[in-house]
Amino acid sequence: MKIYHPLFSKQGITILLFILIGQLVFSQEPFPFQNPDLDREQRIDDMIGRLSIDEKASLLLYNSPAIERLDIPAYNWWNESLHGVARAGKATVFPQAIGLAATFDEELIFRIATAISDEARAKYNAAVLKGSRQQYQGLTFWSPNINIFRDPRWGRGQETWGEDPVLTSTMGAAYVKGLQGNDPGYLKAAACAKHFVVHSGPEKTRHSFNALPNEVDFNETYLPAFKALVNEGVETVMCAYNQLYGEPCCGNTMLLSDLLLKKWGFKGHIVSDCWALTDFYNFQTTVDNATDAAALAVKAGVNLNCGVVYQQIPQALEEGKINEKEIDDLLKTLLRTRFKLGLMDAEDNSPWAKISEDVVNCPKHRQLAREAAAKSVVLLKNNNNTLPLNLDDLYKIYVTGPTAADNLVLMGNYNGLSGNMVTILEGIVNAVDAGTVVEYSQGALLNTDSIYHGIYHAESSDAIIACIGNSRMLEGEEGDAMLSDHGGDRLDIRLPENQIEFIRKLRQNAPDKPLIAVITGGSAIAIPEIEKLADAILFAWYPGEQGGNALADILFGLANPSGRLPVTFYAGLDDLPAFDDYSMKNRTYKYFHGTPLYAFGHGLSYTTFEYSDMLNNKTSFGSEDEIEIKCTIKNTGIKDGDEVVQLYVTKPAFHENDPIKSLVGFRRVSLKIGESKEVSFLIKIKDLAVWNIKANEFTVIPGEYIFLTGSSSSNIKLKTLIKLE
Repeated sequence: MKIYHPLFSKQGITILLFILIGQLVFSQEPFPFQNPDLDREQRIDDMIGRLSIDEKASLLLYNSPAIERLDIPAYNWWNESLHGVARAGKATVFPQAIGLAATFDEELIFRIATAISDEARAKYNAAVLKGSRQQYQGLTFWSPNINIFRDPRWGRGQETWGEDPVLTSTMGAAYVKGLQGNDPGYLKAAACAKHFVVHSGPEKTRHSFNALPNEVDFNETYLPAFKALVNEGVETVMCAYNQLYGEPCCGNTMLLSDLLLKKWGFKGHIVSDCWALTDFYNFQTTVDNATDAAALAVKAGVNLNCGVVYQQIPQALEEGKINEKEIDDLLKTLLRTRFKLGLMDAEDNSPWAKISEDVVNCPKHRQLAREAAAKSVVLLKNNNNTLPLNLDDLYKIYVTGPTAADNLVLMGNYNGLSGNMVTILEGIVNAVDAGTVVEYSQGALLNTDSIYHGIYHAESSDAIIACIGNSRMLEGEEGDAMLSDHGGDRLDIRLPENQIEFIRKLRQNAPDKPLIAVITGGSAIAIPEIEKLADAILFAWYPGEQGGNALADILFGLANPSGRLPVTFYAGLDDLPAFDDYSMKNRTYKYFHGTPLYAFGHGLSYTTFEYSDMLNNKTSFGSEDEIEIKCTIKNTGIKDGDEVVQLYVTKPAFHENDPIKSLVGFRRVSLKIGESKEVSFLIKIKDLAVWNIKANEFTVIPGEYIFLTGSSSSNIKLKTLIKLE
């Protein structure tokens, strides 16, 4: 017997479907915070108002979980892009940051950061499409590292833009502009200024160390780059592990709340360095437990915890150590970043939703990496025009050394991976014709005594290219440099002794053959022995995936070296203060009274340049005025080339430890053979100010200011004097 019910008729089934669809549509009615047409601040307030305390605390963690009842997706804030999208597989690997600093080319840095953000968006789009939201797949990048590289022993100095605040500020700002994009409504990606603020080793004690810079050094050396990036609109600031003036940087109200947020007006969010909040009770004895650590960081203004301590926020609230408004204020700032990135909108709302994965390590980006590597290489020495080598005169080249065929020396740290890594050896092989013999042997190990191999090839070769130096195995972050005995730092800044002995043996075996040393590293290396033994020296840093091709371009004259040292190369450690002394006295070109092996800004070329006609256009000044300083540069040599024109100033005496001179501007100028160009610098009067301890502010001191232009801090070509009343 059949049972009939009206709902099972065709008409009834249709009605039932309409009812079910209507209920489904009603249930998916978006919350106000999901409506992109509403004001962003309204959306953020609406979202916060719907969250429980536990949910709020979870969103303040770097690995924020999904809140499914509100359709809020999971998001992992931790990503890296120091010199390319890092730690997430395929990406273009540009030269390490210290090598990019050696280009002295802010326009190039902008182009590189733009390429990085293109790849970042492409990889993010692909990950979301795949349903993956893991660490290193987000759009919040904890780069750049703008700490001042005050001491060559610091293993992480390779991540920085060198020892000078103006160079660091300029290059860091260009990176931020390229990474974050220029869309008025959305961030392309979020950059991060780290590590705020006095943080540059030693690595072994970074979790407990108490930095005590004097007031002048704090304001004139350690702060300026961070202030410059805040002015540029950087979205994130990361507080450091160590203590400053007795308080942990990530729990330091003076540093974060008073200076960064109130005085500077920083509008983005603050993230702790990873597991820095646990240092409060494990190493610094600032508080007794995780709950108190969470309360201290909340009070100081830390929005995002890279770690687990903010799991204790509900407990800190229950104990009355913080209040809910403080939690909401932190969360509001943090969520603003997610909304600015478009992470709370439909994917197709993003201006970059259509960037496809074809852009990742594309030919254009590989060529950009090659250009950057070529511009970063510094020609330190070139006796009797040993370089460039003439391939027509070369029948056999001997390539040797522990770094010649090593991919690790291309990458540095915080790196991506590429299927197009070109070692130094491969670059040389790519460049020579089929009729030239390229002989290779490793010759020596990186840092241990070894039986030297293949040296007999030197005598029968027309040129010897010895590839030596450091790698990420010898220097880097705490725990990463596997062959370092000092937590990634180098307490001896010389080359490993076995490498020096290797060069001696090559020289002894072939005393009359051209010996070219190609040195890799992320820091200044004391190489007085190599300076005497080698005919030519190229310092290659960690040159990225196209490093081998770029070095071959320079070795054989297809590119003219134009890199300049962003750090002083000392002859040794004898004249330097203790590593853990944060005073700038007798450090960097600004304060060092000894004779460096190679000065800040040094770098040779295959051509020559002439400086003339230095002029300034002012006779009286107000505090808002600018000084325009001009000079003319002419290529007087036999090759086209780039000169990096550097402008320094010597200020009237004011402090006990006044800088000898200070960089105030630089310009990279491309010149054809015989070509001349006028170079102009606009210097704001207020940027000449020094820190006045009595007034507790920056002050322009009356007196004589001597402006100097030259090709390095020690090779000054022209001077002009300006008197400020």
